[in-house]
Amino acid sequence: MRVIVAGGGTGGHVIPAIAIAQELQKQYGAEVLFIGTARGMENRLVPAAGFPLKLVQVGALNRVSFRTRLRTFLDLPNAVWEARGMLAEFRPDVVIGVGGYASGPAMLAAVLKRIPTLVFEPNFVPGFANRVVARWVSGAAVHFAETGAWFRDAAVTGVPVRPAFFAITPKKDPPPVLLVFGGSQGAHAINRVVMESAAALCARVQGLRILHQTGERDYQAAVDAYAPLGGAVQVHKFIDDMPGFFAQSDLVLCRSGAGTVAEITAAGKPAIFVPLPTAADDHQTRNAEALVRIGGAVLLKEGNLNRESLGDAVAGLLADPPRLQAMGAAARQLAHPDAAREIAALARKLGHR
Repeated sequence: MRVIVAGGGTGGHVIPAIAIAQELQKQYGAEVLFIGTARGMENRLVPAAGFPLKLVQVGALNRVSFRTRLRTFLDLPNAVWEARGMLAEFRPDVVIGVGGYASGPAMLAAVLKRIPTLVFEPNFVPGFANRVVARWVSGAAVHFAETGAWFRDAAVTGVPVRPAFFAITPKKDPPPVLLVFGGSQGAHAINRVVMESAAALCARVQGLRILHQTGERDYQAAVDAYAPLGGAVQVHKFIDDMPGFFAQSDLVLCRSGAGTVAEITAAGKPAIFVPLPTAADDHQTRNAEALVRIGGAVLLKEGNLNRESLGDAVAGLLADPPRLQAMGAAARQLAHPDAAREIAALARKLGHR
C-alpha cells in the first residue's frame, strides 16, 4: 500500500499526521510519503520520524493580507502541478489531507487524477484547505460528529494522541494542582494574567500548587514573579512529559487547539479553555464550546481574562470536587483511544476500492 500524507504547518497538523503514518506502516506495511511546504513544522518533525518529505511552494489564503492572498493565488496552479507530478511519480493508492498549506494543492491534484482522498479534520470547523476540497473528497475522518456535515462520507474517529493520556486516572489526593500551558511556545496573555493572579489564587485555595509551562519568552519573568511564593509554583519553559503533568493536576488552564482538546478528552481532565482569538475561523472557540456543551469544560475568552475572572473560575472549580469529577467524565465521552488505527483503516479501505 502506498500513501501520501499532505499538509502541515503547525504541530496540530503534523503530529497527528505522523501518528497516522506510523499506524499505516504498522498495520499494513504502507510506504508513506509526506508533502509539505518549506515554512511548516513538518520540515523538522517528519524526517525525524523517518518519513520522506517533498515540498511544494504555496502560501496562506485565510486571514492574510490582500498581497499575500494574491501571491498564493498566483502560486496555487504551479503548486497543484508540482503535487500532480509527485503523485504521478509515487503512484499512491490514497492521499490523506491533514490541513495546512500543502494540503489543498495535493488534494486537488489527487481529485484531478481520480485518486481516492481522505480528509483528516480535528477541529470543530474545518480549516480552509479542507473546506475547499470538501465536496470532492472520497471520505473524511473527524473529531466532532457535527463536523461531518461538511463532508459527504465522514466517520467520527477522533484525533490520535499519545497512549499515555488514556492511562491517566482521576486525581483525588491533595494538594489541589492547577496545570497552566499555552502550547509549546506559551501564551503571553495567559502567562501574564496567571503571573498577576498567582499570589491571590494561593491565598484563596489552601495548599494550591501551580505547574506552569510558559514557553521561552516569558520564562524568566515568571521565575521572578513567583519567587515570593516559594515552592507553590513550578515554572517550566517546556514540558516534555505532558501526560505525567496531566496526571498530577486537578484542573487544566489552556488554549483549545485540536491537539490540546484531544489530550484533555483522552485524559478526562476538567479544563478552563482560553481560546486563541486570532485562530483561523475562530476554530479554537468552537472546539472549546463543543466541550462546554457537554459539561466537560469552562470557556473564558481572552478579552475577559483578568485577575478577577481567573480567580473566580479557578477557585470556584477547585472548591467543588464533585463538579470537577463530573467535568472530567463528560470530557472523556469524546475520547477516541483507537483514532490512529481507525483513520488508517479508512485510508486502506479507500485505497482498495
